[in-house]
Amino acid sequence: MTTRVGVISIIVENENSVQELNNLLHSYGEYIIGRMGIPYRERKINIISVAFDAPQDVISALSGKIGSIDGVSAKTAYSNVVSDD
Repeated sequence: MTTRVGVISIIVENENSVQELNNLLHSYGEYIIGRMGIPYRERKINIISVAFDAPQDVISALSGKIGSIDGVSAKTAYSNVVSDD
């Protein structure tokens, strides 16, 4: 299986969507290298970065699912690091 290293940057504007987002990320836990969350209380948003090592279609599918959550936006960046495991 060919995997790529990538990062999904997430901004959560709807606090009620946090649980749905966390459940979704948990279901992709086998691919997650790490994550960092920053609550920006003054603006009432959360900024999250999640690093992955996964097949590109898995990362793309997850990014699309995240972006479909109400009040959540996501953008993906891929590295050139590719592995054939």
